Formats: sequence, structure tokens, C-alpha cells
Amino acid sequence: MKDMDASNTGAVLTFGELLLRICPDADGDWLNANQLPVHVGGAELNVATALALWGIDTKYFTALPNNGLSNTLVNYMVGRGIDTSAIFKGGSRLGLFYLTKGADMKHDAVIYDRAGSAFAELKPGMIEWDRVLDGVSWFHFSAICPALSQQTADLCEEVLIAASQRNIVISIDLNYRAKLWQYGKQPQEIMPGLVKYCNLIMGNVWAAESLLGIAVDPDIHNNGTQENYLKEAMSVSEKIMAQYSKCRAVANTFRFDHQQGIKYYTALYQDGVLHNSAVYVAEQVTDKVGSGDCFMAGLIYGYYKQMQPQNTLDFATAAAFEKLFIHGDATKSTVAQINKAIKHDR
Repeated sequence: MKDMDASNTGAVLTFGELLLRICPDADGDWLNANQLPVHVGGAELNVATALALWGIDTKYFTALPNNGLSNTLVNYMVGRGIDTSAIFKGGSRLGLFYLTKGADMKHDAVIYDRAGSAFAELKPGMIEWDRVLDGVSWFHFSAICPALSQQTADLCEEVLIAASQRNIVISIDLNYRAKLWQYGKQPQEIMPGLVKYCNLIMGNVWAAESLLGIAVDPDIHNNGTQENYLKEAMSVSEKIMAQYSKCRAVANTFRFDHQQGIKYYTALYQDGVLHNSAVYVAEQVTDKVGSGDCFMAGLIYGYYKQMQPQNTLDFATAAAFEKLFIHGDATKSTVAQINKAIKHDR
């Protein structure tokens, strides 16, 4: 597809903050055991980890303090096949967040501890983007980064301009984190100026409303059928495509509570056609964190491999669903395992 061909000649670069997820149990047993489970994450690192596992040449940009702990984390990423040469060393601390075991990222249980982190201290003009973007054919980031501060939003714009000038394919995950937008700007004042550079936009219809101001039918839940939600995905996708001239495809996910688990399905709008996945149902979930990142990685994988839109969507959806049964922030499922898990009954 025009403007979305990574040509398989360059790497995928993901851009964002590495975070340690501290994961206490809800009952407070961690106090008695003197143990807090820790997972290495951050939305963009989760995408990079998946792509590297699936055999895609993958680089990761973040900022880490120059200390022994950071060196251990770099070795951890190298061990997973990620090119860490673009990582900036400087600043004073790592970013953290706390999330009660089993809770969702949108849950009230999430607590961020990211102020003053090495990534948050990055400013425009500090990074030599020619070096970072060398050999890159696809650039990915998320709406989490510009939620941190105006300074970080300006940094995002700086690298997006640099990537756009080099005709690098750009994708964004419209992650909406209300707790992060605390610096006096509304998301709709910041995000449209960044999304205008993007060729592939992923999220859900409610994130598009919160971040881009694209209204969702206020009565959408009154007739909560799959047909109704997919109709809304079609409408929102058409509006995004009309508003952002560089956008070539829009993906939406739908994840609803279902008994003790979830119901999950997705849609991909491209070339005037809305493709939709099969419906996946999980009676129980191991870890919700990173499922959306895995879906994003699946989309990039499909386009990078020049798969047809429906096949790309099917792969990404199965990848995201399988992640729900894996502890930690990033997937461990191989391409073969994901292909085996794909449902075709739409």
C-alpha cells in the first residue's frame, strides 16, 4: 500500500519510556513476604520486544540513567534481540508505575512515578536524530509520551518531523491515560498536531474521542451489539482519514468485560473497506497489561511483511488475545503459535 511500504530494508524503531511495573497483590501479602513482583515494560518497549521475537529488525529509543541498573536493563533487551544502540544515557532515574496484580491500565489502581525520570528530562535539541533514525524504515510511538509534559510533546514533534522528512512510515497507538495529562493542556490541544504525521493510527473509538475530539455516538452502548460497535469504528475511521491526509489505515480494538473474563474483537479500515476479526472470548485472564501493545506489534508485523489487510488484522488480534494468558508486559508467543491461534469464523 502506498505510504505504508517499509520495503523490508530497514528497522522498526519504537520510541518511548522504559518503565518498571511494580505489581503488588490487592490483599497486601507482599508486605508480609517482603517481595514486590517487577516487570520490565513501557508500551513502546512491549512493541519492540514482540517484533524482535517475531524476527523483525527492531531498534528501541529511550533514555536511561547511566548506572549499573540501566546496564542490566540494556543487557535484558539485547538478550531479546532488540538493537539498543539508539538509547540515550543521561538523567537521574528510571520511570516506575504501580499496578495491582490483575488490574487494567485504565483502572484506578494504577499509580505513576515518572516525574524527573531520564526520559521525562529529554528536551528538543538534545538528540541527534540523524543517528537514531539511520537505517530505520518504520517509526512507532504512542500517545503516552506527549501526555507527560509540553517538553515531551515538543520532543515527539521534533522526532516526527525528522522521521517524516526521511519518508519513514509512522504509526501511533492512541493510548489514553487520563492520570498523565496533568500539565495544563487538554489532549485535543496536543495530539492532532502529532497525529498529522502518522500513516497508521491504532486505538479505539473512545480514545479517538478523548485525544482527537472525534465524537462517538453517545447512545452507542444502548445497542451494544458487535454490528453497532463496528459501525461506529467505520464512522470514526472515515473521519480520521478525512482529517489526517497522511493516514492510510485505522485500527480499532473492542475489549469488554465478559463474566469473569473478556470478549475481544477488532477492526481495520483501509482503502474504504472495514475488515473485522473473529470474536475471541476468555473466561479467565492472566495479565491484561501489554495486550494492546501486542496488537500494535501485530499490525506493524503484518504491514512489514506485506500481508493483506485481513490477514494482518487476524494475526494482530490473535497475538493480542494470546498475550492475555502470559505473565508480564510483553508477549512470549511465537509467530507459529499466533498463527495456530487465529480464529477465522467472523
